[in-house]
Amino acid sequence: MKITFPDGLQKEYPIGITGQQIAESISHKLAKDALGIFVNDVKYDLSTPIDEDATVRIVTFNDEEGKEIFWHSSAHLMAEAIENLYPGTKFGVGPAIEQGFYYDVDLPEGIKLSNEDLPKIEAKMFELAQHNSNFERVDIRWEDAIDYFKKDGDPYKVELLEGLKDEKITLYKQGNFTDLCRGTHIPNTSVIKAIKLLNIAGAYWRGDANNKMLTRIYGITFPKKQLLDEFLTLKEEAEKRDHRKLGKELELFMITPAIGAGLPVWLPKGAFIRRKLENFIKEELLRRGYVEVITPHIGNLNLYKTSGHYPYYSDSQFAPIKVEEEEYLLKPMNCPHHHQIYALKPRSYKDLPVRLAEFGTVYRYEQSGELTGLTRVRGFTQDDAHIYCMHSQLKDEIRNAVELTQLVFKTFGMEVTTRLSFRDDNSEKYAGSLEMWEQAERELTEVANEMNLEYFIGKGEASFYGPKIDFIVKDALGRKWQLGTVQVDYVMPERFGLEYIGSDNQKHRPVIIHRAPFGSMERFMSILIEHYAGNFPFWLAPVQIKVLPISDKQLDFAIALESKLKELGFRPEIDARSEKINRKIAEAEQMKIPVSVIIGQKEVDTNTVSLRIHGKGDLGAKSLNDVLELFKNMNEPDYKI
Repeated sequence: MKITFPDGLQKEYPIGITGQQIAESISHKLAKDALGIFVNDVKYDLSTPIDEDATVRIVTFNDEEGKEIFWHSSAHLMAEAIENLYPGTKFGVGPAIEQGFYYDVDLPEGIKLSNEDLPKIEAKMFELAQHNSNFERVDIRWEDAIDYFKKDGDPYKVELLEGLKDEKITLYKQGNFTDLCRGTHIPNTSVIKAIKLLNIAGAYWRGDANNKMLTRIYGITFPKKQLLDEFLTLKEEAEKRDHRKLGKELELFMITPAIGAGLPVWLPKGAFIRRKLENFIKEELLRRGYVEVITPHIGNLNLYKTSGHYPYYSDSQFAPIKVEEEEYLLKPMNCPHHHQIYALKPRSYKDLPVRLAEFGTVYRYEQSGELTGLTRVRGFTQDDAHIYCMHSQLKDEIRNAVELTQLVFKTFGMEVTTRLSFRDDNSEKYAGSLEMWEQAERELTEVANEMNLEYFIGKGEASFYGPKIDFIVKDALGRKWQLGTVQVDYVMPERFGLEYIGSDNQKHRPVIIHRAPFGSMERFMSILIEHYAGNFPFWLAPVQIKVLPISDKQLDFAIALESKLKELGFRPEIDARSEKINRKIAEAEQMKIPVSVIIGQKEVDTNTVSLRIHGKGDLGAKSLNDVLELFKNMNEPDYKI
């Protein structure tokens, strides 16, 4: 049979060859590093025989898919260690996550784990890994799997199986541990060389607060100790940059139970940065032909039933509110409101495209255990826009939206990768006809190719109403975050009966583009705080310049300078306290003020200031004219100190 590799090279192999054997035929190093294989884009264990012509891709820990396989297998290893240490434990689910894995476990009565217990579990995992146990896949009948887990006394696996009656059932074994699992897994536990369990949390079974609270244990593993050391160094730096810690220290936002979990309050300095970000985008939107709208925070439930948001996402929305004889919903999405604006009056092809933009606040129900600072909240604002256009205008409008999103990330120095998020084969998840989807996916791909975007395709990552281009940014620590998005939608025009009169005097459906460069203002702000470690660039900082007179004798000069800076549009703040200058400087550094100007009697006499840049130290005495010119240059978003 013929095997085709990612570079197009073809080789003949005997029928029944495994991925491991193919890796060995290429190089000893690849055979050692290989973790799994994709056969015609389907993930398999390396031990699975291949019995027909196929395109294959072998993955290692250097690949995202390889990491997912490695960490999912590590979750099984942790479960084996827990079962060994705490016999009678029942197991929920143990997936790989973006960095590492977790397993939800129901411990025997009387046992409660804390972070102090994690080293003991780590040690047992390391011991078991050295047993060199193979991961063995076992195909099993549904009825036999039910019997197995009933005898094992694990109700969580039995419950999962109840939802899998018509599916192929597989178990995976390694050592003395057997789990219900689709796979894929690494060949052998011996490749797990470095282990770190990170923390313990509570998690309701299947995310339902009506179910039992399980113990969730998070961990991460690597094939080399050096990789773990690098991860722990980055983790330590990430903790220093944690936006929750810096948000409090820099007085940017607050979240208090008195107002409600997951409902952030923007403090003056944080509100300033947010408005600065909004104005940055608004100026671009005006240049690109958008008009701004404002819609309510609540809407009639039928509006979201028509759009499909209510039936599709009802679990993540707050309960409807009964008002007289009608039901209302806290707005989960802005788009249905915008569709009503488009439908307000007849539209001609001469009116298109119509570009409606809004910084619209929406509300989603998130369980309290999943709320995280500004990253995961219950009320957030999207820099939303919806473009209604003719099909002939679609590609240009997609391109324009992509360019706007790229501008945002370039301005903040974020490295970006692009994912084309398409539908998978689970047709129940998606609205609209297959023909609509195929057309939209084809058009997105054509634009991505024409713009020379480097992209990968994410099957199953599409919204229920259409495919999209997702932008995944890498911050200063190399962490990846999905932020901006551009989505093509043929479904909503049908659902809402949206029309325009074409040049043929006939009615036509517009195409909708949903786009949000920042995504959520709250999430973007959390990432921005951590990306800059709170050291915001001069143009974005709420306080740009700290004016520090050494004593009261220089106060008049300092006040005059502060006034002059304000007149020129800068954001200075004077520290007139009777404190020692070293303390004033230290506090300005602690608050991460970009620039401090220090004024002593010598500076007053020579009409100069002593300039200090945060994180870089003293630049010495500068004339006022030179300083003002420097500040003017620093106030541009592309300025680099």
